[in-house]
Amino acid sequence: MSESVVNLYLVPTPIGNLKDITYRAVDVLNTADMILAEDTRTSGKLLKHLEISRPLQSYHIFNEHKTVVKLVERMQKGEVFALISDAGTPAISDPGFLLVREVLAAGLEVQCLPGATAFVPALVNSGLPNDRFVFEGFLPHKKGRKTRIEGLVEEVRTIIFYESPHRLLKTLGQLSEAFGAERQACVSRELTKLHEENVRGSLEELIQYYQTNTLKGEIVLTVAGKNPKA
Repeated sequence: MSESVVNLYLVPTPIGNLKDITYRAVDVLNTADMILAEDTRTSGKLLKHLEISRPLQSYHIFNEHKTVVKLVERMQKGEVFALISDAGTPAISDPGFLLVREVLAAGLEVQCLPGATAFVPALVNSGLPNDRFVFEGFLPHKKGRKTRIEGLVEEVRTIIFYESPHRLLKTLGQLSEAFGAERQACVSRELTKLHEENVRGSLEELIQYYQTNTLKGEIVLTVAGKNPKA
């Protein structure tokens, strides 16, 4: 039985430490007909570091609706594509879902390689229960934000958010108001990088800490679920 041809590979890239790229990821990127990148400038630096020289095309949230059909047509003609994001696994809080859906709908083959993604080490580092969890990604900036948070008040599983440095204090305050100031949480930033930091404590303690400590870098916020016995 012959092995099916893969038309689209989703290739995780390092979230910080460049050594976290896998041998298989390098192999796929070296052999793909075209690499689709969220930001060609960011990905260009990584590919140069890996000494990979393949055609590079922009694929991001602002053009994905326009480009999906043409990309699928090219795959149907035999081209093999590799999709990467700026960091981590494509389609996790990044573009990719629309393309995967349309490629599958066309009867073509998709494979996602295992590799770097920020929320898994953040969850394990947090010390909070990780047998069951819910990934919320980024909260809405304005419309629907309060509703989304209120919808998580009764959630008993550990909750994972992505957040930006300038919005973290606001988020911690809103979660404290909704969940209670004593709810345990962990702020993970700069994961896998030189200045990686995991700060654990109650929401109230985290608010106090970040009111006086400068915050930079990519952030994952892990929050304990509601105690079902409460």
